[in-house]
Amino acid sequence: MAADKKKALLVITSHSELGNTGRKTGFYYEELATPYWKFIDAGYDVDIASIKGGKAPADPGSIKSTEEQPESVKRFLGDIMSVNKVNTSLSISFIDPAAYSVIFLSGGHGTMWDFAQSKALAHLISRSYEYGAIISSVCHGAAGLLNAKTADGHPLVEHKRINSFTASEEIAVGLDQIVPFILETEFKRLGAKYECTENFKPFVVTDGRLVTGQNPASSALVADAVIQVAKAF
Repeated sequence: MAADKKKALLVITSHSELGNTGRKTGFYYEELATPYWKFIDAGYDVDIASIKGGKAPADPGSIKSTEEQPESVKRFLGDIMSVNKVNTSLSISFIDPAAYSVIFLSGGHGTMWDFAQSKALAHLISRSYEYGAIISSVCHGAAGLLNAKTADGHPLVEHKRINSFTASEEIAVGLDQIVPFILETEFKRLGAKYECTENFKPFVVTDGRLVTGQNPASSALVADAVIQVAKAF
């Protein structure tokens, strides 16, 4: 197991533009706040990092009215220390791959423009997995897995059961022609055993120390699964 048994790193995007649409994007708050509090409440020390470091952009669509806001997001936004972790996020380039027992890749469409493109993130995930960390993602956060490798140079996801925001869901939200690639297509190309359920329904897949969830509604399931997997290592 990685160096600290009870230390988790949540990774969020630094990208704020939705292609050439003129619309803003970023990380999706439910996919950050829900696992954040799950890990905190389970006794983990939790850090937040982004691709560039510093203040990370939230997808405006993930900040809802008080009535619609998930409880985890209300709790996060009401906690000054937690919000400060987003405003002063660590840079992926300076993270020690041996420092965390859990790496959690939070989603939001911004990840499609900087997670898979980041050599530093691919290196972090690859080495952290080698050191025994649990690697996890939800929704578009899975983009960070695309260029991660095993110690012998194969795609980390090759022959593994995996899940992410699906091609069908991308079409349903009208962004299949905007995003630079379709996650489901890329995972199948890499030889992953891709699994999914109906659009926008909660779904999680566990394959050893790799835990992935389909969409925002899956955030709690992924975090719970990670905590259970951690007990076995």
